[in-house]
Amino acid sequence: MSLDPEVRSLATAEHFAMLTTLLPDGHPQTQVMWIDADEQHLLINTEVHRQKYRNVQRDPRVTVTIWLLDDPYRYLEVRGRVVEAVGGQEARDHIDAMAQRYVGRDYPAEITSERVILRIEAERVNKRF
Repeated sequence: MSLDPEVRSLATAEHFAMLTTLLPDGHPQTQVMWIDADEQHLLINTEVHRQKYRNVQRDPRVTVTIWLLDDPYRYLEVRGRVVEAVGGQEARDHIDAMAQRYVGRDYPAEITSERVILRIEAERVNKRF
């Protein structure tokens, strides 16, 4: 199934996203993230030692909210699930490509563990335009 074209367009621009995952006790945890997409999935790049990664390993349900930089009242919410985690060189190359888009250079922070791309399949999209 292909990703909604508007979702893909926002996710591949320089907009930011909020990723919400579920903690072990069921409480939501939300972080502001860089966002990307391929033809079928939203893509979030993180490290395997992070709580958000541990959360989706246990419960793959997530919500991603992407808002327009020039008008934060215009946003879309994607509810879905992480269907795959891809590590290795592909994840390392992906974080550098995203850093080039967002900050104009390779990823500047030290990588503490291993990078991983979370592929998120959209199950429901709510648009607020």
